[in-house]
Amino acid sequence: QVQLVESGGRLVQAGGCLRLSCAASGHTFSSYTMGWFRQAPGKEREFVATITWSGSSTYYAEFVKGRFTISRDNAKNTVYLQMNNLKPEDTAVYYCAADLKRRIFMVRGDEYNYWGQGTQVTVSS
Repeated sequence: QVQLVESGGRLVQAGGCLRLSCAASGHTFSSYTMGWFRQAPGKEREFVATITWSGSSTYYAEFVKGRFTISRDNAKNTVYLQMNNLKPEDTAVYYCAADLKRRIFMVRGDEYNYWGQGTQVTVSS
């Protein structure tokens, strides 16, 4: 089992950048596929990015390609989401998720068994 704690969310102006972190507990972090999702007020949760257990493969939602980068440091049990050129429509609670399934394109929330509590990102225009 793994516990996840996100941090790094805050208010930022459009065009700005943020780096979200998700710290995981446990000794087997390197075994987990990790993902980032987000949920805006009144909207469904949506996939943002995923990274394989080794970090060798990543996959992004179309709307963040070229702006967001997911990465992980298995020595620090942490996954990151670097967000550049932020837009007001990126405003949401961002969640990290983890699962032991070893697949590359894990884009559905129901594919992940473990979730953090979320961190709020607000982008002002």
